Amino acid sequence: MKFNVSSGELVKSLSAVAGAVPAKATMPILEMVLFESEDGKLKLSATDLEVTIVEYVSAEIEEEGSVAVPARRLLDALRALPDIPVSFMIDDRFNVVFKTDKGQYRLAGEDGNEFPETPSLTEAVDIETSTGIIRDAIMKTSFAVSTDDLRPAMMGVYFQIGTEQSKVVATDGHRLVKLTLSELKADYEINFIVPDKALNLTSKSLDELECVVSVTDQHVSFKSGNTQIIARLINQQYPNYETVIPRDNDKNMIVGKDELLATVKRVSIFSSSTSKQIRLRLEADELNIKAEDIDMSSEAEERLAAEYADEPLEIGFNARYLADVISNVNDSEVKFEFSTPNRAGIVKPASQEEGKDILMLVMPVMLNTY
Repeated sequence: MKFNVSSGELVKSLSAVAGAVPAKATMPILEMVLFESEDGKLKLSATDLEVTIVEYVSAEIEEEGSVAVPARRLLDALRALPDIPVSFMIDDRFNVVFKTDKGQYRLAGEDGNEFPETPSLTEAVDIETSTGIIRDAIMKTSFAVSTDDLRPAMMGVYFQIGTEQSKVVATDGHRLVKLTLSELKADYEINFIVPDKALNLTSKSLDELECVVSVTDQHVSFKSGNTQIIARLINQQYPNYETVIPRDNDKNMIVGKDELLATVKRVSIFSSSTSKQIRLRLEADELNIKAEDIDMSSEAEERLAAEYADEPLEIGFNARYLADVISNVNDSEVKFEFSTPNRAGIVKPASQEEGKDILMLVMPVMLNTY
């Protein structure tokens, strides 16, 4: 195999696929990147057997073939070079020699045929959308994904693709976010769960405007421009999240997002290090936020102006979960909907974005009596 390529272009593509190279590989071949010639381009592939990233690079292919190359060492070497032409030559023993006007370098490669095959996407359902919609859906939901191995279905983001609109959902049992997108739809309904790691890599790797999402029974692919991320789906039944969303929260409060977030973070410093409990007391046009750590003899209390006209209510939350939810509100004001101290609080932007309707909820914690 022989080819010539720009070191700058190769570094960019290698950096993208390296996200799928495991830090501790179960097989030595997984520490490598597969180089192949395909349709006059250089194709790079890396995988951890759960997520595969494929990149296509413009190159001058002199002799076709394939080889697996140690990912980290090659990437480190190329990063140390300026953006200059590099010539690669692979011999029959899969030794990789690359030359520049600066010098010559050699790495021991492996037979490309030993590299795991890229998952097949035949008979996939294709959904045409934009990278912006996919990236936004990931950003707005991934913070609520569970890390509990005992609940594998919740360790990913649930996509409910419909013919008129779609819902993207994540929950860890403490927080829940449901994003409804009117611009994401398919010819018929399809539901699937994508692992959090795959979505994080997708968000970082896709950079073109258009995106095609392809779904099979076992895998999902996100393809944009020269980049493709293929992930094994979580083959589990997602919990019926609709049953935990309260339908009769009749106490409404609107408060400034930035001021509220800053207050929650300040007051939570004085909360218990184990429970992170803060107390919200709602009164007429006022929100009182309080925290106390009895063991450390510390406490804090702040008052905020808020739009609230219902009867007084006192409710407790985990400060970190509440701050995460507030942080993901894309508006200058946050709207809260409450009912009783033992039922989840609903959090929304005071004004929703066009084509995007987001609903988040935070489960309350039992208040300690001071």
